[in-house]
Amino acid sequence: MEEIIKTKDVVKLYVMGVEELYALKGITITIHKNEYVAIMGPSGSGKSTLMNIIGCLDTPTSGYYELNGQSVSEMDDNELAIARNKEIGFVFQTFNLLPRSNALHNVELPLIYAGISKSKRIEQAEDALVKVGLQDRMHHKPNELSGGQRQRVAIARALVNNPSIILADEPTGNLDSKTGDEIMELFDHLHSQGNTIILVTHEDFIAEHAHRVIKLRDGLIESDKITDKGDNHTKSKSTEILTNN
Repeated sequence: MEEIIKTKDVVKLYVMGVEELYALKGITITIHKNEYVAIMGPSGSGKSTLMNIIGCLDTPTSGYYELNGQSVSEMDDNELAIARNKEIGFVFQTFNLLPRSNALHNVELPLIYAGISKSKRIEQAEDALVKVGLQDRMHHKPNELSGGQRQRVAIARALVNNPSIILADEPTGNLDSKTGDEIMELFDHLHSQGNTIILVTHEDFIAEHAHRVIKLRDGLIESDKITDKGDNHTKSKSTEILTNN
């Protein structure tokens, strides 16, 4: 399987005055294309720091990070910005939508930064909104949408550049349980369509959707396990390959 993320002995050290705080103490992981991974851990475990490094929002103090075959550890700020725009689709707990812009324009934003022509931007943004079931809400502003619909806009924005990874940070944190279930069903569907998904969460019921769960504690990997869903997915893929042959 194709490797999307590869880290080797990643350390993150914060220096505050005379105090040194190790948020990550040597993280080594490999994530492959079309994996569905949950990163879990209590407050202070390092999961947010690891998310920021995976998302190219922060750089490790030491260690190696490779994203889709490129050495992130050696990238300059401009190259990191390009990687964030093209390789990673972000979904945040707080949606992070422009309040005065409609859904279509919010989804267009990554394409504007990527220098895509207007006609192509609109076409891709419309396609992304259709994928998340918002074809009839394209011209509505965030305050005209429910919480679940706003998160769907955020997911469409994450999808619009066809990134290597969808990185979701507590994606149901601001939603009621019913709407949260609907959003997780959408992630399940996106994974079935071939997307690589990484969820950062402290909620067990969110992690249950993943096929692999990586648990952090005190900046170290406490466990890294394939779930029952992951086992079934692997068996299904193996059967599919044998059938096709």
